[in-house]
Amino acid sequence: MNGFDPSHMLSFDLETTGVDPTTARIVTSALVTIRGRERQDLEMLADPGIEIPKAASDVHGITTDYAREHGRDHEEVLKETINRIREGWSQGATLIVYNAPYDLSVLKSLDPSFTIDGLVVDPLVIDKKMDQYRKGKKTLESVSEHYGVPVENAHEATSDAIAAARVAWKLSRAYPEIVSMTGDELMHAQATWHYEAQTDLQEYFTRIGKEADVKTSWPLIV
Repeated sequence: MNGFDPSHMLSFDLETTGVDPTTARIVTSALVTIRGRERQDLEMLADPGIEIPKAASDVHGITTDYAREHGRDHEEVLKETINRIREGWSQGATLIVYNAPYDLSVLKSLDPSFTIDGLVVDPLVIDKKMDQYRKGKKTLESVSEHYGVPVENAHEATSDAIAAARVAWKLSRAYPEIVSMTGDELMHAQATWHYEAQTDLQEYFTRIGKEADVKTSWPLIV
């Protein structure tokens, strides 16, 4: 597996019907291809086939009626999303996914044949490890602000995918060691860093008496 090449990225983001990746369905799927100075954006609106809860609509701004009127068939959007990710990997692109276990697990839940066949870079995991004592939230908006990356329209799939790619590029400059790793080394490192961070979080919840089921696997929730 090739290492992280910041000049060839496929940045991916979903907006969905909910926060549980085992039940969420796609509302919008964005895939932003970056090769050198060229960028190609693709955003697909899906009719998820179920009611979009108000809590989800309040985040991404897409209502059930709008998705039904303007969205494509959900299975078509799911299939094209997975096919384009596989195509990106086959062409040597690094898949950029902020908080990868959520978005990738949504795909896995909707299509169990989906597998991780190439390099995934998760800016959230890398930033947490490399600057773990920095105060403040670790949302995409907050991390983007820290690295001087504009987020034009938060929780709009293409905007979030572009921001994630720009943060990944900034991380590659700030921490060149992640670029010097092989793909396998970087995948293993991110899985380890995520496990350590989530284990620490679980221990904190236990100390304060809060019940929580913290997932530790990366890049898929298992």
